[in-house]
Amino acid sequence: MSGLRAPGSGPFLVEQLHAPSEYELSGGHPIRCLPTAGRGGASAVEGAIALRTDPAVIRAGVEVGHRLDDGTLRAPDISVGNVPDLPGWVEGPPPLAVEYADTGQDEADLALKASQLLAAGTRYLWVVRLTGPRRVEVHEPGKPVRVVPADGVLTAPGVLDNAVPVAALYDAEASLEAALVNLLQRKGYASVEAVRAEGRTEGKTEGKIEGRVEGRVEGKIEGRAESVLAVLDARGLSVDEQQRARVLACTDVSRLDRWLRAAVTAAGVDELLEG
Repeated sequence: MSGLRAPGSGPFLVEQLHAPSEYELSGGHPIRCLPTAGRGGASAVEGAIALRTDPAVIRAGVEVGHRLDDGTLRAPDISVGNVPDLPGWVEGPPPLAVEYADTGQDEADLALKASQLLAAGTRYLWVVRLTGPRRVEVHEPGKPVRVVPADGVLTAPGVLDNAVPVAALYDAEASLEAALVNLLQRKGYASVEAVRAEGRTEGKTEGKIEGRVEGRVEGKIEGRAESVLAVLDARGLSVDEQQRARVLACTDVSRLDRWLRAAVTAAGVDELLEG
């Protein structure tokens, strides 16, 4: 990155900020990142679950600081791709970034942040609008912004394998449905019906397999447990074999749902499993 400063730029450099930080930087000017309200924070958890589990995604992160140039550090609500398992700020932008806009949103800074990410190399930026009719504004370099309504789907070719229902970015049930499909595909199944079909076939000779498989799928227990582990993995939190076994063995759906929501903010796995 060049060390030259643009006219009118602020006095700070990214290298002067140390992770974690309560500030982003825009052209050397600090921007304080205040705590997120409940609706925005909960929605970001659902979006992270739906996106991280996509079969094409290796790593994703929440509020990851991306160094775009010497004086610009931006942290999207969700980053998909370019989230290495390393300490410190990430060099360069994520291929897919997601921002949540709720009551009190600083629209000028949001527009600036979007333009900076796209100029730095982000291929898709989705702004999830939580006020008014639910919708997503899709930003791509060199294209006009388009709006996808709540009943629509989003695609990110080259970043995601699967289309993402808009609702999966903020609704718990839609997020878990998307995650379940993603996780089944990661295991080689095209759909829930493919699992059921295999269970029926094997059940003819081995007995009771269909019931066990269908019960686990229809109850969504396995999908929830795998989603907990996927989110922890995306945040780089180490899960030992005993902890992993405890998550996978849990059959309490309400507890798994609590763990899913806590996974994005918990400081460590021990803290999460206490809930």
